[in-house]
Amino acid sequence: MDRPKKPAPIVNDWARPFWEAARQGKLTIQQCKDCKKPIFYPRLCCPHCFSEDIHWIEASGKATVYSYTVVENNAPSAFIADMPYVVAVVRLEEGVQMLSNIVGCDPYEVKCDMPVQVTFEKLDEEFTLPKFKPI
Repeated sequence: MDRPKKPAPIVNDWARPFWEAARQGKLTIQQCKDCKKPIFYPRLCCPHCFSEDIHWIEASGKATVYSYTVVENNAPSAFIADMPYVVAVVRLEEGVQMLSNIVGCDPYEVKCDMPVQVTFEKLDEEFTLPKFKPI
């Protein structure tokens, strides 16, 4: 039986800079030029002050695990060979939160408030996924 292919992200025009940077091994987020607050997920205007004057900045890549779950059963799916794996919300040093995976460790050793650092996993020629590993 053929295993299904993992889904690729759907890219909106306003999120394209995020994916282009990830392909180059850089984690980027948006920042409002008016209120100076960081923004993630990519948007057309600032969710804090509604300014449309936003730009992209490179994030430090440092974060802490805010919340997580260990996926032990996801069959049938394209992710079955990855199990068990961790889906987590990480809080970046810049203050925004991001949904990602924790990799490079035993999934059962992940804890809330655990310090992590971005790493990149090439999905294919078009997409590189930012994931996080313990520091």
